[in-house]
Amino acid sequence: MFGRLSNFKHFPKPLWGDWLVIGFSLGLVILSFFTLWSQQPATTLRIRTGSTVFGEFSLMQTKSLKIPGKIGVSAIDIQQGKVRFKQSPCNSQYCVHQSWLQHAGQVAICIPNQVSIELIGAVPTMDTLNY
Repeated sequence: MFGRLSNFKHFPKPLWGDWLVIGFSLGLVILSFFTLWSQQPATTLRIRTGSTVFGEFSLMQTKSLKIPGKIGVSAIDIQQGKVRFKQSPCNSQYCVHQSWLQHAGQVAICIPNQVSIELIGAVPTMDTLNY
């Protein structure tokens, strides 16, 4: 088993072109991370029930909402720049376990109840949201 590990000492040393490819790839990954990873703060909450927009609310408030859905009522909390599903009538509770959302582009969806919350910033991050 350990006899195979000794074969690694027979690999040639990396050449300057190898280091160039490694450096370029690493730079591309870092650039992509900062370009595509949005940490823009959200300012508005959009709530959808089914295919219709239930309402849009400012995140700069403290408010509890009861949103009627397909199988029952979902409770949503807004607290000074962040939002979460507090309760939902679905069995899995995935939407509740997502906890607080605060960055633009973040979404929490209760699929069985067809209720979604989407955070919106100054620059839109996606075109549409479907179930």
